[in-house]
Amino acid sequence: MIELQFFDWLLAGFAAFCLGISKAGIKGLGIFFVTIFAIVFGSKSSSGIVLPMLCVGDLFAIIYYRRDVNWSLFFSIFPYMIVGVILGAILGKDLPESLFKYGMASIIIVSVTIMIWWDQRKSEKIPGSWVFGSFLGVLGGVTTMVGNLAGAFVNLFFLALRVPKAEFIGTAAWLFFFVNLFKLPFHIYSWETITPSTLRINLYLLPAIALGLFLGVRLVKIIEESMYRKLILFLTALGAIIIMLK
Repeated sequence: MIELQFFDWLLAGFAAFCLGISKAGIKGLGIFFVTIFAIVFGSKSSSGIVLPMLCVGDLFAIIYYRRDVNWSLFFSIFPYMIVGVILGAILGKDLPESLFKYGMASIIIVSVTIMIWWDQRKSEKIPGSWVFGSFLGVLGGVTTMVGNLAGAFVNLFFLALRVPKAEFIGTAAWLFFFVNLFKLPFHIYSWETITPSTLRINLYLLPAIALGLFLGVRLVKIIEESMYRKLILFLTALGAIIIMLK
């Protein structure tokens, strides 16, 4: 059984609360709660501890936003994310954490900078090449397997395509639901980061996730479409900086 001090439980509870808000639709918080869990449990161990909680949040999201999914958009990136997950499962054990951390953060920051420049130009043109979706999809798959951090790349993909808020949330919910289910066997049987001990921790943190889901749904309703886009860009860029400083 993993032994935690009182302060560790407070941090883990706050991270679970942020996870709930994120799964309710306030995208971009993933880097924050993943970082906190890594501080409490360690980088590799936390990847298995977080995954079942992500699945719980995904299940809520696909039920609540079930009418807002765009299946064409879903299949434009899902297969590439699966390829990325398999690559991440193979390479994850030997990948230097510093290389992963700085490489991913640099890609996110450059992508966000391009997006902001794009918005300033008021361009209506959107990326149409399959290379764009496949590149971000594979990167998202690798990073979600290694560190549950695919959200940044999926956010950038949907923002670049100017996906409306409701459709953004609903499609992302189904996307991560299937991707996270696909990751489970790797964490259970290959990496062995999901155990009865870690599942017990998940149960203790469920109330915090539920509270985050409750608040997140209400926040999504009051955030305007244009402000939602700016918020996701800001949180994604800030998260990339946090990764570099971690």
